[in-house]
Amino acid sequence: MLSALPFLTCKFTETKPVTAPAGFDWQGHRGCRGLLPENSIPAFLRALEFPEVVTLELDLAVSKDRQLIVSHEPWFNPGICRQPNGDSIAGRDAEKFLLYERTADEIRGFDCGSQGNPRFAQQQKMKTYKPTLREVVAAVRTQYPDRPVRWNMEIKSQPEWDGRRTPPIEEFARLVATALHDMGLENQTVVQSFDPRALEAMHRINPALRLAFLIENANGPISNLARLSFQPAIYSPYYLMVDKKLVRQCHERGIQLIPWTVNDVPAMRRLIRLGVDGIITDYPDKIAAAIK
Repeated sequence: MLSALPFLTCKFTETKPVTAPAGFDWQGHRGCRGLLPENSIPAFLRALEFPEVVTLELDLAVSKDRQLIVSHEPWFNPGICRQPNGDSIAGRDAEKFLLYERTADEIRGFDCGSQGNPRFAQQQKMKTYKPTLREVVAAVRTQYPDRPVRWNMEIKSQPEWDGRRTPPIEEFARLVATALHDMGLENQTVVQSFDPRALEAMHRINPALRLAFLIENANGPISNLARLSFQPAIYSPYYLMVDKKLVRQCHERGIQLIPWTVNDVPAMRRLIRLGVDGIITDYPDKIAAAIK
């Protein structure tokens, strides 16, 4: 996800546990970023240790050899990654470390876990790397062969990135669609994006695929949905934007509402009471406390 809207801040004091309805979609954000390094194989496997988790949420970038890499940015984030020789990456040099200019094997040499993440004090530090999507899916299937795991995959794209940080959007979308088909994941996956172009491209390639429109502005669903030529299955705003009116507006259109990224128990309870269809969280370990 992108950064939270700075003008939306609030503390909730919901004290009573709630009951999540049947089919509620609890999603582990970047695996479980609050507990283990984001978008790493250990984080995805750890998220599934919590029985409430239905869906694994992740982000996609593309390597030089056109493999889908699980990474929030199409570069190595200086705040959490180190070079193969152990050197840190200066913030001013981030553009020198684009994934799109390196092969998947080269990307695997960078350590994106030992440094930790200062935003998440509970996150366990460990040496790990940015895996390919196929590696993540294979690891989950091996560790949890009988668990019906669902996926929420974000296409990380912006118009100014085309051909420089990522492939042109049509090529990016086709890489994702082909991977889902080859791995037999089309019926278990939602593809999400803040970029309407990415959703339009996915819809053209496979109209049956479930898509989610990620939202970080305060324009409201009528204005935002008008940016698409079709109705997405899911509307996914920053969680502080959610109120009864937004829930009603989405459900009247037959659209599910799944907010991001909800990291405290009172906020989880409030959203469930409002009637959202799922919650994306960095802390799957907090779910049980919210719904006891």
